[in-house]
Amino acid sequence: MDNLPAATKMIAEMADGTKKDMYDRGFRLGFIGSKDIPGTEPNKPYINNHLRFIVKYHRSDTFPGSRIVGFEVEAYSVKHTYEGAWNAASPKLTSVPLRPDLAPMLAWSNEIVYTYDVVWEHSPIAWASRWDLYLYMGDDQVHWFSILNSLVIVLLLSGIVAMIMVRTLRRDLAEYNSIEEKEELLEESGWKLVHADVLRAPPLSTWLATTIGTGMQLLCMSFISIGCAMLGFLSPANRGSMLTVTLLLFALMGVAAGYCAALTYKAFKGSQWKSLTLLTAFLYPGIVLGILFVLNFFIWGQRSSGAVPFGTMFAVLCIWFLISFPLVWVGVWLGYRATLKDPPVKTNMVPRVIPSQAWYLHPMFTMVIGGILPFGAVFIELYFIMSSVWLQRFYYVFGFLALVVLILIITCAEMAIVLCYFQLCNENYQWQWRSFLNTGSAGIFLFGAAAPEIVKLLPRTLQPYPPNRPTLFSPHSSLKSCNYWLALSGPDLSNWPTLYLPRSSQPASRLFLRLLLIDA
Repeated sequence: MDNLPAATKMIAEMADGTKKDMYDRGFRLGFIGSKDIPGTEPNKPYINNHLRFIVKYHRSDTFPGSRIVGFEVEAYSVKHTYEGAWNAASPKLTSVPLRPDLAPMLAWSNEIVYTYDVVWEHSPIAWASRWDLYLYMGDDQVHWFSILNSLVIVLLLSGIVAMIMVRTLRRDLAEYNSIEEKEELLEESGWKLVHADVLRAPPLSTWLATTIGTGMQLLCMSFISIGCAMLGFLSPANRGSMLTVTLLLFALMGVAAGYCAALTYKAFKGSQWKSLTLLTAFLYPGIVLGILFVLNFFIWGQRSSGAVPFGTMFAVLCIWFLISFPLVWVGVWLGYRATLKDPPVKTNMVPRVIPSQAWYLHPMFTMVIGGILPFGAVFIELYFIMSSVWLQRFYYVFGFLALVVLILIITCAEMAIVLCYFQLCNENYQWQWRSFLNTGSAGIFLFGAAAPEIVKLLPRTLQPYPPNRPTLFSPHSSLKSCNYWLALSGPDLSNWPTLYLPRSSQPASRLFLRLLLIDA
């Protein structure tokens, strides 16, 4: 009503003992009976068939008349009675107005009468503050605790990286320099052995460049969206503004996707430019839109009002083909024309044999270590975001979100540095895909956090035709995890061309130092 969503009023008790009014969007359609609810039978469903709309208005001297500043809904379950036969034109209800002695309405009844009433209340809430109760996100101390938790992880990783950079590398460089000065022909070991293989193109380089470009596209879209929301440009009063801006930004950031993918692919010395362009433009958007369109067909089958209209689906396809794809092509063209510096070392014609690796360098183990710390740094804020998505609540603390995203990027960069160092020290030069998988595996933990909710909803999948909530929940959680993975992994390798430094007397040492700083 008047652009305000219907909400159920709740009273929350704060940490200091005070009570505060809060809004929960929508209203409950029903409930399950129990011994604590008078007049109900345990484990039987009841439907709320009477709604009381409480419209709050405010009067001020600056405006002639009244303005609506609140729209609350109180839902009741009432077994209505009426006189004689039912007459839809002029029903004679004997259960209105409501009384405490009325029995609740069973959801499995053959006849259900729906009613409503309207109550007007004056409110001291000003027009400019009418959205405050909707946007209230709870105590700010929880968000500050989340940031403090993230900072502790960042400081821990920073200490590890500093120890590697200051102590270990200085010791290694001193040993190698002393050997060169004394012209001792000692056998080399460690990361210096792989200096002629570290710039070797990885397997499936086209696919890796595509995922890097898509990750940068998602990251740029997220940065601009969060920045606009922080500045107040995306108000919840304008419904759908956040989703619309995010969708348009994703299409416009096709330039960044094509440029980063092409620049990386050029450093890999790839030649399949047409395949790169088509994969960057159609692989990820095609998978996402395909899944969403299929889910939308299920929602259409249920005749739900939440289904996306066919006109909107066609408009999204037009944005994809007429805006996103040409911009990806422009980005690839710009990246192809960019010049790269000469590599500091030559790559051997014959790849070096990788020795057997220790158990703690197995890809599965490094993915667990590389994903759990970034996920732990942002878990609390992710909880609020997922709650707002699945419980139909507003999320509007974008200042905290921006800080958490910054901490997340630093955490992922430092994890990539540490894991890359240990890998190269064990003479394993195939670090590109590993860098992509290590920190991006936090998306698996994100999906794992949603698994308990999926398990709770699994019994509903036994219901006959579709779609129930798990049918929609699982693919949506998978897509969110994939977005999270790509956005975290995209920057890990996008700076590949910056590895090409001027030649020096110690190319391997400088090259490795640059490798460790690839994400910083």
